[in-house]
Amino acid sequence: MNIALVIIVIVAIVLAIVGGLNAALNWLLWVAIIVGVIALIAFLFRVISGRNAA
Repeated sequence: MNIALVIIVIVAIVLAIVGGLNAALNWLLWVAIIVGVIALIAFLFRVISGRNAA
């Protein structure tokens, strides 16, 4: 009975860690997408303003 309880606790901890990593990776993915969009907008603004100045 104690061995089964220990196995269940270990599985629960592993699932909690994997779920936390998945949530963290998902959050980092959204942050990367937002930063990429901001960088793209800044790049396009620089290219457009460079063409207008020339």
